[in-house]
Amino acid sequence: MPRKIVVTDYMSLDGVIQDPVGMEGSGLGDWTGPFSRGAKGDEFKLAELEAAGALLFGRFTYEAFAAVWPQLDDPDGFARRMNSLPKYVASKTLQQIDWQNTALLAGDLVPEVRMIKAEAGDGDIWIYGSASIVHQLLPHGLIDELRLMVYPTVLGRGTRLFPAGWAGRLNLLGHDRFDDGIMLLRYGLLEQAGQTP
Repeated sequence: MPRKIVVTDYMSLDGVIQDPVGMEGSGLGDWTGPFSRGAKGDEFKLAELEAAGALLFGRFTYEAFAAVWPQLDDPDGFARRMNSLPKYVASKTLQQIDWQNTALLAGDLVPEVRMIKAEAGDGDIWIYGSASIVHQLLPHGLIDELRLMVYPTVLGRGTRLFPAGWAGRLNLLGHDRFDDGIMLLRYGLLEQAGQTP
């Protein structure tokens, strides 16, 4: 059975998913920093990562993660799990991949992801952030689930989750509330209404 692709993102109320902790030089700052999701939110994120079978990144998110996670070895196992999972990074410009267990996807992303998705494997494929990847895969029906941790802040600018021109219907799979008014919304994709040029 094909593996699912699950997008898990921090998102502002106005739909921005770009650079939530300010590591990518976007100028948005650490917009999640003033909030605490609490122990319940931390437990959710750890359980989510434990369920992952592989991770898929765009170049900006990969570089931000690869600059931090290989240096960490935390007692709760989050960093250890992040470092040990198979990882894919989609980029036509990266020359070198240093993070362990990472493969470079340098060709046409859509067919490459179709092949990875069809391969047998334990656990689903998770996308953290990586708006460019989401924008490429969503119009081709390759995203199965969205897990959005929505923060009660409006940024007014930045890259949003859905690409311009994409329209579709979503099915609410579940929701939860964490500390500081942070909401978890889980959606499955029912159908696409199409994409305008």
